[in-house]
Amino acid sequence: MTQLNAIYTVRRECQDCHKCIRECPVKAIRVQDGYARVVPEKCILCGNCIVACPSSAKQVRNDLPKVKELFASGRRVVASLAPSFVAQFPGVRPGQLIRALKKLRFFAVSETALGAQNVSASVLELMQGEPGHVWISSACPVVVDFVAKYHPECESNVSALLSPLLTHCKMLRAHYGDAIAIVFIGPCIAKKQEAEQHPELLDVVLTFEDLENWLDEEHIDLSKLVETEDDCFALEDAREGSLFPIEGGMTPGITRGGQVNSSQVMSFSGIANVEQALEGITEWKPEHNIYLELTACAGSCVNGPKAARNQSIAKRRFEVLKHARPADQSPRTASLAQTGPYAAAPVSRSEYSEMQISEALRSVGKYSSEDELNCGGCGYESCRDFANALISRNAERMMCATYTRKLAQKKANALLRKMPSAVVIVDDQLKIIECNANFMRLFSEDVEHEKELEGAALDAIIPFTNLFQRVLESGEDVVSHDIRYQRSILNTSIFSIEPHLVLCGIFQDITEPIFQKEQIIGRARDVIQKNLKTVQQIAYLLGENAADSEIILNSIVRSFSPEDLDESAVEKPK
Repeated sequence: MTQLNAIYTVRRECQDCHKCIRECPVKAIRVQDGYARVVPEKCILCGNCIVACPSSAKQVRNDLPKVKELFASGRRVVASLAPSFVAQFPGVRPGQLIRALKKLRFFAVSETALGAQNVSASVLELMQGEPGHVWISSACPVVVDFVAKYHPECESNVSALLSPLLTHCKMLRAHYGDAIAIVFIGPCIAKKQEAEQHPELLDVVLTFEDLENWLDEEHIDLSKLVETEDDCFALEDAREGSLFPIEGGMTPGITRGGQVNSSQVMSFSGIANVEQALEGITEWKPEHNIYLELTACAGSCVNGPKAARNQSIAKRRFEVLKHARPADQSPRTASLAQTGPYAAAPVSRSEYSEMQISEALRSVGKYSSEDELNCGGCGYESCRDFANALISRNAERMMCATYTRKLAQKKANALLRKMPSAVVIVDDQLKIIECNANFMRLFSEDVEHEKELEGAALDAIIPFTNLFQRVLESGEDVVSHDIRYQRSILNTSIFSIEPHLVLCGIFQDITEPIFQKEQIIGRARDVIQKNLKTVQQIAYLLGENAADSEIILNSIVRSFSPEDLDESAVEKPK
């Protein structure tokens, strides 16, 4: 079976709000048939759409069944635990979390931060090399993908190092052997792609949310667990690597020996800031080597897409700082982090002619620059960006709010014009929003055009506004109510368009010959249909009288509309 993408859309939950497009930094969303789906080859797995979606239509693939399969296989399964766990589970001691993971059958639990320390040692060696380089951290898989897909000109600046997670996997396999299975647990969705790209190192990735759901499923309460002296991290406790999940967290590990100045290490988080940091770096030749710690999530990993949102980012950062152990001065082994990161294929960017863009804009009713409101309702920054998406078939015309509104208005106007009845729409102050020409002719013959009545008070035009007021207050519609008006009888229906806010009134002069005829035909048909079942049930009592009753009613209808009545549609008694 084909594996789901790490991020996918639950179609029935997509509410056509375009918020995912608005929040996607690379617009890796395609709208087709009214629902938004992720385009994998464009997606960088930042998870912004997951956080933004108000209806939870955007989901992360659940890999928990894969983990359970690993346990069932009999292999020893080791957990690589992201250092942001202290922010995810505040008040829970590390030993309690280790005890919980062992109750879930993990053989050992180790800190991913150990891999981060190894990466820092490798970066230090890199920084002491030939000067004049600007290096980009390979720690964040989202940034690595972003550079490869959207800024390939900067790809040579990405350090040829494995991420902290993959380095940690190498450390665990060097210690336990290649027969083990490794499961990463953290706030990052993009780590799932790392597992797919490096199955020889990493087996499965779970999010913190997955872990919490699993603990609930097994009825394990972290706060009630009592750890033992065996409930400690495998290999060793991490030190300065524990700071990696916060912005600037790499700096202490790189500068701890004093060989690299802190001014040579710069930190930027959030894709918008990352993109600005990349500007011009290919031409920059600094006197000393520069290292850019770039992370996709604003505030870094403590604010990952699957990090807890029940406390502020400031408090999450504080939890990491509070639990981090100070760096020691012992030398770090740097060999394990070596090997270049995975590089995705650049995303091709189609260039469209001005004529194509203008044509796309005209298709949504934008004929001049004044029509280009750039409101962002479609999710794109500008109308021209939206036009590009239309041409590339990543968007649909109905995504444009102004186009949709105008189209709906045109349809409503056409219906109002064609309706034989008088129609008026009013607001909660009983001011006319819209009406048709038949309403104007029926109630205000001195007005030349129905547009002149827009904004007028309804009680200045018709004498029975009490019916409108009643519907406005009660919310209960008035259906087919006959009102005597001047020398006519008006069949009136008043109903809510928006309860207590907008009402619609429909009036039909049933004293006009054509309407009398239609009214009698309609009511005769109603009598036939409503009473026919009863007639059938008691036919054996009434005998021929039942048939006579139906014949008489049908004859009335035929006398009014001999051409129109389809006698085959009238049910006969059985």
